[in-house]
Amino acid sequence: MNYNDKKIKSEKGELMTMKNFPSFINKSSGKQQVRDYLRAISIGNKKIIKPQFHAMISTKFQEHSKEQLAEIAENFMIEMGYGKQPFTVVFHNDTDNNHVHIVSTRVDKTTGKKINDSFEKLKSQEALSRSLEQLYHLKPDEDLDKLLNYKVSTFKQLETLLERNDFKMIKNKLDENAFDILKNGVTQRKINIERINFAKNQKDSRKNQIKAILIKYKDLHSNKVFRVEDKRKQESVFPATKGRFGENELKIRLEFESELQHKLRQLFGIDIVFHHKDNHQPFGYSLIDHKSQRVYKGSEVLKMSELFEFTEEKVDKRLFEVLKDFTIPDKESKLILLGFFNKNNPEAKLQEFMLFENRERKKLETYKAIQSEVRDHLQNNIYKNSDEDKVFIIKSESGKVYAISTKHHFVGELQSLIGDREYQRILNSEIVNSEKSQHEKHSRSEVMEAVDEMLFEVMKTSGISKDPGENELKRKRRKRK
Repeated sequence: MNYNDKKIKSEKGELMTMKNFPSFINKSSGKQQVRDYLRAISIGNKKIIKPQFHAMISTKFQEHSKEQLAEIAENFMIEMGYGKQPFTVVFHNDTDNNHVHIVSTRVDKTTGKKINDSFEKLKSQEALSRSLEQLYHLKPDEDLDKLLNYKVSTFKQLETLLERNDFKMIKNKLDENAFDILKNGVTQRKINIERINFAKNQKDSRKNQIKAILIKYKDLHSNKVFRVEDKRKQESVFPATKGRFGENELKIRLEFESELQHKLRQLFGIDIVFHHKDNHQPFGYSLIDHKSQRVYKGSEVLKMSELFEFTEEKVDKRLFEVLKDFTIPDKESKLILLGFFNKNNPEAKLQEFMLFENRERKKLETYKAIQSEVRDHLQNNIYKNSDEDKVFIIKSESGKVYAISTKHHFVGELQSLIGDREYQRILNSEIVNSEKSQHEKHSRSEVMEAVDEMLFEVMKTSGISKDPGENELKRKRRKRK
């Protein structure tokens, strides 16, 4: 409660929900009053060593608003068996990802007994999955049915298809001929290997169409492939506990990406998955065609060497995910963003082919938030651009002025964000500042002239009114004679 209260007071947090508290404790109550009430319930059962329940639900960047996250949190608590318990939900906006913190007590306020927390990690995954299914009408069973109907030639292709769609296959512990399919750690289904329908030696006219698409778009978008390294697992492990993990668990997770690969998936539903071992370059690829619902061995369509150019360049996955989320409508905005990131993250050594054009518009509420953010920045100081800022104003070589929002992952022309009238005012302000700068240059020039005059006076009084360099030159001439 103290931690969340600090966030609220520093305007990095907002109290969204208070449920099942008595009427005299509400959103205007102090943190001590809330803590005392939760403690009063908790001390009734002294057998419980750690009575506090604390959970955090996070979304990717700003995919869910604070109101949506609060609704998910409330539904999650019901699914976890805490629906009648007193709990608070506090929204935090101090990281790249919107998230909420939930605080409650494990002691049932009615019975005084401990709420069952066996297999709590698994239960929380199941509870969150059910909450999202109910609120957003997600249907993982239907998604799985659809994927299992795709035409595959090998078991490995089926595994690749499922993993690419956030399902995971693991060996069933009781049946050696069966696999369990999981989603977010929750078992969705058990399937028997014998029941998998492998499609082999079937005529396929779609393959030639896909080949034509690959050849055409290879010339339109960058086909350079680079490495994306995920080091989060290693960085989250304390040195003292590293021995508990196997060698494979602590390896850097490696993916390979390219703009061509991204565009094919976005425009045609053609998903390319590279296959590699350890830290080596890919030895092959699979091609998933969502239109025909078929998985191909990549070389059957087009040789990998004819389609892609592999590089040794690499980027951290966290930064890459941020870059992918940016709205990048054209090449100039891409170059603006590239320069900005390389200036602020020189160790990343980003290349132009690591940024993908993305014309997907932000949600209306997000776009309005960006406009408001940019206007606030301009009112404070257009030329500030400090490390604490979330908005940066940058002029391109062509003279266009761009705004970058690091919070909302947006780069775009300033004029379209703030309107013609406000933009003209900013330009006029810039001209005034430019004139001031010129005046300062003239002032400096006048000072230098004054300094030169002083030096001339000194030379006159010391008997060397002529330039010493000139005297030296005459002396050399006399020597030559």
